Amino acid sequence: MQYQPQPTAGKPPQLSLFEGLIAHRRTPFGDVIPAPKPADDRLSEMTLSGSGDHCRLLLAPILRDLSEAADTRWLTLIAPPPALSQSWLRETGFNRDRILLLQARETQGALELACKALVSGCSHTVITWFPRLDKASRLKLRVAAAQGNAQSLNIRLG
Repeated sequence: MQYQPQPTAGKPPQLSLFEGLIAHRRTPFGDVIPAPKPADDRLSEMTLSGSGDHCRLLLAPILRDLSEAADTRWLTLIAPPPALSQSWLRETGFNRDRILLLQARETQGALELACKALVSGCSHTVITWFPRLDKASRLKLRVAAAQGNAQSLNIRLG
């Protein structure tokens, strides 16, 4: 049994919400527009602030997941902060067979080293710790990551 509204004196019968939409050929919640495809951006950034212990506690599961990724290429850390040492990696239970730590030299900066690691295609993810990235640096990392079919992750520690 369906409810049929009765017309009141001098007023047309009131249509239910959906009957009115159907009569005007509209969808209930506006036109369904497919979500735009996300840009294939290969550069991500994350900011962590607080005590060093707290930041390492938040960072550990992310790095652990990346070190155990299905992709068999390296997880590369470029010039990590001193707190992320080999002993911390060992204590935290990372798959150290899949992690590569690279330190920048005076002749080769961290940005150049990160771009080389990305372009080589030997790493699925290259992590950097730049306090700020200007537009040109962002572009270099994006292009290098696209060429090497890799991801670039910059972590800002505050």
